[in-house]
Amino acid sequence: MFCLPGNRPFRALGLGEVMLRLSPAGRERISYCETFEKKAGGSELNVVSGISMLGLRTGMITKLPHNEIGKFVKHKIRYSGTSDDYIIYDESPEKRLGVYYYESGAYPRLPVVSYDRTGSSFTTFRMEELPEDVYGSTDLFHTSGITLALNKAVCENAVAMIERFRAAGAKISFDVNYRATLWDETTARRTIERILPMLDILFISEETSRRMFGMQGTEEEIHRQFAERYPNLSVIASTRREVLSPKLHNFSSLVYDCKEQRHFSEEPYRHIDVVDRIGSGDAYVAGALYGLLRYGDIESAAKYGDAMAALKNTIIGDMTECDLNDIERLIASHTETGPKSEMIR
Repeated sequence: MFCLPGNRPFRALGLGEVMLRLSPAGRERISYCETFEKKAGGSELNVVSGISMLGLRTGMITKLPHNEIGKFVKHKIRYSGTSDDYIIYDESPEKRLGVYYYESGAYPRLPVVSYDRTGSSFTTFRMEELPEDVYGSTDLFHTSGITLALNKAVCENAVAMIERFRAAGAKISFDVNYRATLWDETTARRTIERILPMLDILFISEETSRRMFGMQGTEEEIHRQFAERYPNLSVIASTRREVLSPKLHNFSSLVYDCKEQRHFSEEPYRHIDVVDRIGSGDAYVAGALYGLLRYGDIESAAKYGDAMAALKNTIIGDMTECDLNDIERLIASHTETGPKSEMIR
């Protein structure tokens, strides 16, 4: 059983960059389209906003340019019910929001992501800009490898904040979320090894476990190796995505309770009609953390995580636009046998 006090102002806080996403309409290509649709998103925001949409109070720690585009992002954060209490606003002449362009794929053309984030306002983030009360305000603190990879200063601030939140009694959640465009595997491994002794919940893919950390054996054995090497860990989770085509996926996960030394995995969601896969991994993390925060067991983590990821694949944009009724209806349908309804009415 994963226990949290649940008596602080926030159930979860996330630290990370929020970016502007620009996408061509439909299946158009970035290099030929003339108009873009704009969305807001970022790994940690996708996580805490997903938890918030399910009914638990969360907040986002980030830094935005104090201009109209920063205001757009602030409104998107608040739309999900996520608190903006710890948003810092950049007033400098160099202020800017990081941008990424996303082109949806169609077999055999793969999806494409192109970044324009160098020198964004978040890259100047310093923990001294936050009020001291932030560290005692949450049950859980979440960040990811994307944040650690942005630059050395942000990384050192994030590591120091993990130490401060842990000292104040918060559980620490971390998604390795490796991005080769941001840093190399050796630097990533050395940096993540610094924080692994401070983590309670680890989200890591099987591929990253093998390539970056040199783990061998089955996925279950890899989880046990991490737990033996880092006895502070309580929960380890890995997603399992089978890509049949850019628009057809199967999805499930494997979750390990390190203290009880047992795994749980449910039947995959099969033949998901993928509308937009960006953010589906973050949606999984959101659902898994919700399951742990609300119910405290790995069965709930897997079921809510799998359902959130499956549903997010069908929604345009980075953030998961669903509530608890949507998710629990999907979980119930997933476990039912026999005929199923074709429409909600």
